[in-house]
Amino acid sequence: MQKNILWKGIEYESLENCLITSSEEGTEISSTIVGQYEGKVYLIDYQIKTNPAWETIFVSIESRINFRTQHWQFEGDCQGNWRKNGKVVAQYGECIDVDIPLTPFTNTLPINRLKLAIGETQFIKVIYLDLLADEFKPVQQKYTRLQEDIYHYENVPNDFEADIIVDKQGLVVDYPQLFTRR
Repeated sequence: MQKNILWKGIEYESLENCLITSSEEGTEISSTIVGQYEGKVYLIDYQIKTNPAWETIFVSIESRINFRTQHWQFEGDCQGNWRKNGKVVAQYGECIDVDIPLTPFTNTLPINRLKLAIGETQFIKVIYLDLLADEFKPVQQKYTRLQEDIYHYENVPNDFEADIIVDKQGLVVDYPQLFTRR
């Protein structure tokens, strides 16, 4: 399966062109986000690779925020062990997914990996990659499947919540006040 999606970022004043390619070996995502937020003009290119169970095994991010360009590479073993730019990072232990707040795509990772039944809830730890604040940290999140196509998302330490509408592939259609699919 191959799918090309355009998301509009409402809060982050952005557009994202995301190409998703799935095969028996897993899923590869290649995406570009451009936008402007709080005086920062940014361009983000990211690639994510998952195994067939939607466990994240590779993330590459290149960001240009105003005049500063940076590149990061993360490699995971699906057991919660991570390398960042080739070095082991113990603080990301137990994290299977990544969350890039500039894109709704990273919500698809736990939605497809967890395969929750309607009414089921799961707490997870993710690597939260806040590129605009230049801050990477593990955080706890909570997903509850409310209906076939609606998930209630909570970023537990920040008290942020939203009901996310997804399509049959678990890809975000509407993330209230943050993202809409075009």
